[in-house]
Amino acid sequence: MGRKALIDHEELRRLAGQGLPNAELAARFGVSESGILQAKRAAGLSKAMLDHSRAIPWKLNRSHNQSGPATNLRNLSSVAQGRPIPTEKLNTALRWAGRLVSGGLDIAYEPERGFFEIPAPSGGSLVETVLAEARRALEPAQD
Repeated sequence: MGRKALIDHEELRRLAGQGLPNAELAARFGVSESGILQAKRAAGLSKAMLDHSRAIPWKLNRSHNQSGPATNLRNLSSVAQGRPIPTEKLNTALRWAGRLVSGGLDIAYEPERGFFEIPAPSGGSLVETVLAEARRALEPAQD
């Protein structure tokens, strides 16, 4: 097992603030680029990772990762978690989800088939939940 590298967080902040790329930071500190990314997270220099598992509860085939439904669900999830996204992407996701909810539809996924629309369950749909969370997150910004 390798030893844990000691990276001075203040020096890392200073150098990263100067715009040094991760490869150069890794060389200066004698660690891998992955080690720099870990040190940046530990020093609070990187954005928190978002968790989209509530909005996309399926394991997607790689070919479906960038599909419209996956992108829209991810964008709504990002907004719900407080991450700003470009207005045009937000509007597209809101229109898509609004159309499904107002039509009594939800989204389903099968690895061999991809995404497809289904009638929304009576207890509420995935799209309805994700849309409501995104709208709640947007409320203070619209005041």
